[in-house]
Amino acid sequence: MTTSEKSTALELSNKQVKYLRGKGHSLSPLVLIGKEGINENVLEAVDAELTHHELIKVKIGSNSSVDKKEAAATVPQTSKSNLVQLIGKTLLLYRPNPEKPKDRRIHLPEI
Repeated sequence: MTTSEKSTALELSNKQVKYLRGKGHSLSPLVLIGKEGINENVLEAVDAELTHHELIKVKIGSNSSVDKKEAAATVPQTSKSNLVQLIGKTLLLYRPNPEKPKDRRIHLPEI
C-alpha cells in the first residue's frame, strides 16, 4: 500500500476498533465474494454499500478460490476503507461518509 492510498483510510485506535466490532456484531453480510473472486462487480458493490452504511460485512463464499488474507488486503485497499476485523471468511469494513447527515453517521469514540 502506498502512502497516498494509506492516507485515505483512517488510523483507528484500539478503542475505536473495539467500538466498531461491537456495532458490527449483529450485521449480516451485504456483499458475497463468490467463485468469480474479487472482480469489478464485487468492488463496486463494496463501494456502494460502504457509502450507504459506513460499516459492512463482506463474506467470502465457500466456493470462492480467494484466500481470506488476500481478500483482507485487497478489498480494503481498493475501497479505501479500514479492515476492522477478519473472522473466519468474513471481513468487517469501515469507511466514514462525511456527506451523510450527521444524525445518520457512525460517531467513533475519541482516541
